[in-house]
Order: sequence, then structure tokens, then C-alpha cells
Amino acid sequence: MIGFNNSNMPTDDAGQLLLVGVPGKTLDAATAKLFRELRPGGFILFGRNIESPSQLRRLMDDLRDVSDVEPILTIDQEGGRVSRLRLLGSEPPSARDLRDHGSDECLARHGATTAKILRLFGFNLDLCPVLDISFDDEADNSLRGRCHGRTAGEVTHNAGLFNEALRAGGILSCGKHFPGYSCAGLDPHHELPSIERSRAELEAHELAVFRHFSSRLDSMMMGHITISGLEPGGPPASLSPKMIGGLLRGELGFSGLVMTDDLDMGAILNHYGFEETMKRGIEAGNDLLMICHRVELALEARCVVESLSASKLEGALAHVARFKELLAPPLAFSEEAFLAADADIMRLRVDVLGEARAHEQSVEDGKRSPVEIY
Repeated sequence: MIGFNNSNMPTDDAGQLLLVGVPGKTLDAATAKLFRELRPGGFILFGRNIESPSQLRRLMDDLRDVSDVEPILTIDQEGGRVSRLRLLGSEPPSARDLRDHGSDECLARHGATTAKILRLFGFNLDLCPVLDISFDDEADNSLRGRCHGRTAGEVTHNAGLFNEALRAGGILSCGKHFPGYSCAGLDPHHELPSIERSRAELEAHELAVFRHFSSRLDSMMMGHITISGLEPGGPPASLSPKMIGGLLRGELGFSGLVMTDDLDMGAILNHYGFEETMKRGIEAGNDLLMICHRVELALEARCVVESLSASKLEGALAHVARFKELLAPPLAFSEEAFLAADADIMRLRVDVLGEARAHEQSVEDGKRSPVEIY
């Protein structure tokens, strides 16, 4: 393993503004060569990258080894159906399960156990908590089971306990999906949702949550969504200077890292070309552009970003460098340590769901393919 000195991070390296997926379960020679040339700011992993505990930690170590600046290493480990690591062991209870159980102690344990197992594998950022409000627990907009509450107060309380424990355990957090998918009738993985909602309604609900967390999160993920009460007729929030620079950074005072949601989702692919998306993503004020699947286009993305003016890149590069100063090192890995951490998750699962339901759901989960929700 190489040592890192992020104070030497180049200030003009456009690759640092990309968060990219990894094609497989091992780092083959061609992919390693690509990543050495690309020098991305970080990597995001999915079910396609996970086979066994030792394999996953080896892949994480290899990603560090091809990086001369410490990379952001992230994953979606929310709990419930969006828990990549359930492919290796126990599935943590979902945000809805924890909400319905109503135990502050269990919410905090969820954050602590999540941090521990992520650091065992070498991750340093978790793409959660979800800060969307569940106005309808059965809505078909990709949020089912993932929301911490049905009101702004419930979300701030429950997600706050998880977020605080996660960060205390050495894993940085990411609030999503700003400014809120809560009322969306479409799934942005397939099409761009557009919501008719007034600014007053948003202030009382969605924006009340994000305003509360604006100084309590390390990063924020921009949603692929348009909302009439914020920018009628405008682009998706993820590509909007008004939503990022004006609302998130200006009005809400957020000073952390800002990233797009996956730019390979239908909400973007169906409406914008690749080069336009890369340009607009940075010009809107994002610090990281997320390319989860079309990894073969990452070098092209870097070339597009490099073509932008230095003034467009300086702020984003500074935010990435400052964020990387907060990254905690991985914990020492062993199979025994993994089994102990997994047992902690199972105990939490039983405490929240009860013995019978916890076992029943675990059996059913083993029959499902990974849910690739970002």
C-alpha cells in the first residue's frame, strides 16, 4: 500500500472531479491502466463488484494502489433493499423498519455498525442518509422503504441519529436527494420527474430537512428532478446553477462537497448528450460528476472537463481536496473481524424486526438479485 499526502494533490487535475464505477470484481491490467491515466477523485462500488469479504477488501486495496492521491471510496449502504454488503452477510434493517420500531438506540447502532463494516472493507464515504420524506410509503418512485420519516421532524430526528453515529465511526456522510424526490411520481432511473409544488410547501417540508442538515453533512447528492416552485421550466437540479449555487450553497449555506446523482440514469440520458452533461454538471457547481456504468467514457469525460475554464474548476477542485482531508483510513481486515461486525448487524436486525421476521426476510433476500439503486 502506498502512503498518501493529499497536500500534494494537483490543483489542476480534472480527473479528481469524477466519481466512477468499477467494471468487475477484480482490477485487471487494462482497468488499472485506465485508472492510473484517469486519476479519478473516487470510485463507487455496486453488487457487480462483490463476491466475498476477502475479495472485496483486496479490490479496495488495489483501487488505493492505483491512486497517487487518496481516493474517495463509496457505496450505497443504507439498510434494507439498498444495502450492497448484504451480498456478503446480514441485511441491516431499512430506514422505514427503524422508523416504525421507534428506538433511538437502534438508529444510533445502525449508524455505528454501518461505519464499522464499511471501514473494515476500506470505504470512507457512505451515500446516505436519504433525507427524502415519505409522504406515501407505497409510492413507486424508487424511495419505498428508504425514508426515515413521514414528516420533516421525523426525518431530521431519525436520520440525524444515524448520521451522527456514522460520522463518529469514521465514515463521511452524503445527504440525498437534494432538493427532494419525495413527491415524485416517476423513478429517475428511467425518466426525469417533474413536480408541481410551491415554494411555501417546500419550505415547510423538504427544504426544512435539508436546511437542518446543511451544517451536519460532509457531502450532498443532487437529484435529477425539476420542481415548479424552485425553478419553473429549468433544468434538473443536478445541472442547475440556481439549485446548487443559489439555493444549496447560497440560501442554505452548505459548504461541503456537492455531487451529482448517477449521470447514467434515464432522467439525464433521455434528455442530454454526454459532453453537454459533463459541461453543465461542472458549470452548475457540482464538485463530483458520477459515472457509474459507462466507465469506458471516463477519459472522454475528463477531456470535456479539462476544456472548461480554470475559474470553473478551481472551486470544485478545492472542495474535493478539502473533503479528502477528512477521509479516515481503513480498519485492519480479517475474516474474524468481518464475522463479528456482521453478527452486530444481525443482532440489530433481530432487535428491530423480531426473531421470526428477521430470519424470514433474510431467507427471502437470498433469492433476490442485487437492487441497483443509486
